[in-house]
Amino acid sequence: MTGTHRRSTGCNAVVVRIRKHATALLIAGSLLPVTGCSDSDSDASSSKQGITQPTSGASSGSTVEAEDTAVLAAYESSWTAQTKAYSKASSAGTNLRKTTTFKALADIESDLSVMRKAGQVTTGKPAISPNVVKVTAGKLPTATIADCVDTTHWTLIDKASKKPVPLPTTRLVKYRSIASLEKWGTKWMVTKLTAQEQSC
Repeated sequence: MTGTHRRSTGCNAVVVRIRKHATALLIAGSLLPVTGCSDSDSDASSSKQGITQPTSGASSGSTVEAEDTAVLAAYESSWTAQTKAYSKASSAGTNLRKTTTFKALADIESDLSVMRKAGQVTTGKPAISPNVVKVTAGKLPTATIADCVDTTHWTLIDKASKKPVPLPTTRLVKYRSIASLEKWGTKWMVTKLTAQEQSC
């Protein structure tokens, strides 16, 4: 999708964007997924399937715990950087590029661009409840996190007036999100964020 005003209109556009990444919930006139819409996006079926059973591909209990802790720390650091970026509609001066990359970063930067053009920022912060679902060893270790994102106290506002931006009444205040991570050397990086059309 482009960064035009059309992002804030059209049910189909909203849902397509939401299905592709969690942070887009701040854009298109909605902090949360909108129900009652449909589209033919290829991510639709997969995005509706929440992952709820935590497991791990590692064999050693202590190794599993250490890796899970590192994965969660990286994910939480990414969210901290995202929240700071959204609060000023810019990733400048944040650790976003140190914690987030690939599709996740591209989507967030796209959101920030739209917010700047619309004169919008956020106040407060989301509450997250992440759980490591899977860690897979290999030449490039990967991990998956299932989360419940609560945006009750995360508000989109007009930067000039400081007033909240009107949001759809059909939005989900709490929604499931799936994050993909990759381990680069000794550091975990968030590579993809996908919002689910499911409450939690």
